Amino acid sequence: MIKREQILNKIRSFYNNELIKVLIGLRRTGKSVLLHQIIEEVLENGVEEEQIIYMNFEDFQFSTITNAAKLYEYISERKKTDKKYYLFFDEIQMVSEFEKVINSFRATWDVSIFITGSNGKLLSGELATLLSGRYVSFRVTPFSFSEYCLINKIENPNDTDLAEYMNWGGMPQRFSIKGEKETRVLLTDLYNSIVLRDIVQRTGAKDVDLINRIMEYLISNPSQTFSANGILNYFKSVDRSISSQTLYNYLEHIQTSLIVQKAPRYDVREKQLLTTLDKYYLTDLGLGRIHNSGYKLEMGALLENIIYNELISRDYEVYVGKMPNSEIDFVAIKDGKKEYYQVAYYLSDQNVIDREFGVYSLVADNYPKYVISMDKFDFSRDGIIHKNALDFLMEKK
Repeated sequence: MIKREQILNKIRSFYNNELIKVLIGLRRTGKSVLLHQIIEEVLENGVEEEQIIYMNFEDFQFSTITNAAKLYEYISERKKTDKKYYLFFDEIQMVSEFEKVINSFRATWDVSIFITGSNGKLLSGELATLLSGRYVSFRVTPFSFSEYCLINKIENPNDTDLAEYMNWGGMPQRFSIKGEKETRVLLTDLYNSIVLRDIVQRTGAKDVDLINRIMEYLISNPSQTFSANGILNYFKSVDRSISSQTLYNYLEHIQTSLIVQKAPRYDVREKQLLTTLDKYYLTDLGLGRIHNSGYKLEMGALLENIIYNELISRDYEVYVGKMPNSEIDFVAIKDGKKEYYQVAYYLSDQNVIDREFGVYSLVADNYPKYVISMDKFDFSRDGIIHKNALDFLMEKK
């Protein structure tokens, strides 16, 4: 398994810091591997093995440690000296009221704490209240396209490489197997574990068929503006009637599992967030192949999804830009600065070129504006930068 330097580089300066390090990501995106890589680096820096305590709460040996009191007792029994301890808690959300004991460790002991979770609400509620200003969070995403190329030793990727990545995504486990049939079995197992464990068990949502149908709709309509009426009409077409409240409740459960991410709309002119017609993007496109016989290779929409995931992996906050009578695919914000992105698979004719570049004529600020496509010819004009998609995805972060 490769070292995920893009993520590790963000965490290293915090190894000895009292801030709690929180790694959040979809199930099986490699959070446990990252923790073990951090442990290896901590040991290489002179820390002794007795100073490290690692617990994976999906391991049966820890199945009886289900609440904060039992976790405190377990760690206290293993803390033998006054040296600094390094505590690693994998899938911590399986311990009830874990926030209280984590805060206690941080406040009363000399420790460096790392926790992971595959729940989108890990940093909300009690944790946010108790640990406000006392933690730093990191997103753990599936392998990006550049990591995919690194794994497969591809130095100069082409359209075929990107198409393969679009088809099967970047979940780490898939790179250890060969063959379409085996890959589909792996991704099906992963999809089912997300639905059954991260959605049904954790949220209490009982209707697995409804979850699958909502997912099928999102997958079948990639990169499309979400309309409650549109999906309710879809359910009517398949003889399934649900209320809008039930729909939004289940959509919230799906988001919490991190299998999809929501891009809210941002009014570019008024500089404010809007509350309707968001877009949803798959965290990994390989999961779009599962439980949906009607999955279409709409290349422009799939490329848009990949660019969204790439921006997220680069730690941008990503929004859909609302303009009068038009839309900017992405408004990406980091460190208080904005960047604008339009995505098209190919700038196939003058109408497409005018559409993708023309939307920026209504943007009054001077923040960078990009058009990304698979074209190798540089269409940059009027201060708007055109980038080849492969070049963009392979950029050094």
